[in-house]
Amino acid sequence: MSIIRAILLSIILIIPVKANTIYNLIKIPNLEIYEINTKNKLKYFYAARPFGLGTQKNIVCSNPNKKDLKIKYKIIHKNLNRYSYDYLKKINLKYIVLCENLSISELYTAGIPDNIMKTLILDIKFNEDYFERVIHHEVFHIIHLQHKSIFNDEEWIRFNNSNFKYAECSTCTKKISLEQYQETKGFFTEYSKSTASEDMAEVYSHMIYLKKTEINQIRKSDPILNNKISYIKNRIKEIDNSFTF
Repeated sequence: MSIIRAILLSIILIIPVKANTIYNLIKIPNLEIYEINTKNKLKYFYAARPFGLGTQKNIVCSNPNKKDLKIKYKIIHKNLNRYSYDYLKKINLKYIVLCENLSISELYTAGIPDNIMKTLILDIKFNEDYFERVIHHEVFHIIHLQHKSIFNDEEWIRFNNSNFKYAECSTCTKKISLEQYQETKGFFTEYSKSTASEDMAEVYSHMIYLKKTEINQIRKSDPILNNKISYIKNRIKEIDNSFTF
């Protein structure tokens, strides 16, 4: 009986030890391991229970349904497998947190990047129509935060028509649609028009998500987007010269 008790006690103790280890790594509570043995060494965690972050706990996310988690993990893993270990190391991304109904101050968002903690939180319940593309959009925010010195807003703004102005912040505008324009005219989506950094993220995500033939056609028909695509491509090459879109 004493051996059985010892085994049960060790099982009970392992769970909080794992949870505490994860918290010490990325400072997010209530997480459990989903997958850590991946080719590019990304480590995936999921919310076992809802969590709140920030001094006012204004960042919140819920624990996902296990069935949804299994389906969405496959999609996320497939897309993030696009990035090599070396590339991820250069952009400072190591941990992926999966949850649902992610929000900041009651505003729902697809993801929250934190390059300091090498972490990207993703909402697995985000709009199905744009889910895969948005994964790369959020990856760009990690890149941008880690390498702000090579992405210049003023240079980017000059690509647009002189009468165009971005909003002061991405939440200071009603331009939130992620549907791709049929006629781009310098922007892939309405959300591209919110801020320069969101525009960059939209360009990057389309470069990753769309087929090369589609991107080449857009470059031929839209000189503004052609310049923006070249800019992103060149800046990414500065980070990792081996990366290909």
